[in-house]
Amino acid sequence: MKVLVSGASGLIGSALVPELEAAGHTVRRLVRREQNSSLEVPWRTDMLHPSAVEPFDAVIHLAGRNIGSRWSAEVKREILESRVQGTATIANAVAQAFRHSGKPGVFVSASGIGIYGSRGDQELTEADSPGTGFLAELAKAWEAATQPASDAGVRVVIARIGVVLSRRGGAIQKMMLPFKLGLGGPVGGGQQWMNWIALDDLIRVLIFALQNSALRGAVNTCAPEAVRNRDFVQALASALHRPAIFPLPAFVVKTLLGEMGEETLLASTRAVPKRLLDSGFEFKYGTIRAAMEHAVGEGEG
Repeated sequence: MKVLVSGASGLIGSALVPELEAAGHTVRRLVRREQNSSLEVPWRTDMLHPSAVEPFDAVIHLAGRNIGSRWSAEVKREILESRVQGTATIANAVAQAFRHSGKPGVFVSASGIGIYGSRGDQELTEADSPGTGFLAELAKAWEAATQPASDAGVRVVIARIGVVLSRRGGAIQKMMLPFKLGLGGPVGGGQQWMNWIALDDLIRVLIFALQNSALRGAVNTCAPEAVRNRDFVQALASALHRPAIFPLPAFVVKTLLGEMGEETLLASTRAVPKRLLDSGFEFKYGTIRAAMEHAVGEGEG
């Protein structure tokens, strides 16, 4: 299979590309610069010609501005533009190419578990409605931007991704130093639910989505075992052989990080990967302790 990947240099993409190649797929990277090699296909957030995607059997779209900084009005605008407009640009190119030649037949696009908002202890499947807040509104618009490809007849899979566990980037990388120093602990009251997924399992889900012709639409891309924040941080501390006794109060999170902190660190979301489980997907790292031990040990001899 010939696969085109956006966001190939990010945490997820840089792990996905070699796995696709090891499985025998031909991979090209969609990049926001002039083409430097035959492995790259250039694009802009607002421009991608259908001929650029037509040679490919599948497109995996992972690119988008990072949400992990305080949200000013300008930052929110940049996040929305990169994720929503970028997705719409690719989806339209995929749709036009598919109508012309029947390829690409699969479009896998990233989204976020944040679409459900903060819902307390409620278990959430793909059948549940979106919630409220900036992340929920972002994800709704992000997912809606894939509609042109779906309308054209392309099989679209939307991966609603939880917290990705890897020491190479994302939340764990940011948490490593304070926890190594013994300064880590639960955030807020520690009762809020968190959805997470080991990077290895996320890569397996994305490849599973390419190959499973029955899978389409929104897919909760998180491990079956959602955990409370207190258990999440305890698993990290245990993997590092450190204590987790210094809580980060909610008022400090709100003061330092504002709305971003409230929606990413204090919100409670308990999603269930029902569609993946129903499709027969088996998680390699289904418990937080096993996944955290693996994530912390990445790259160590």
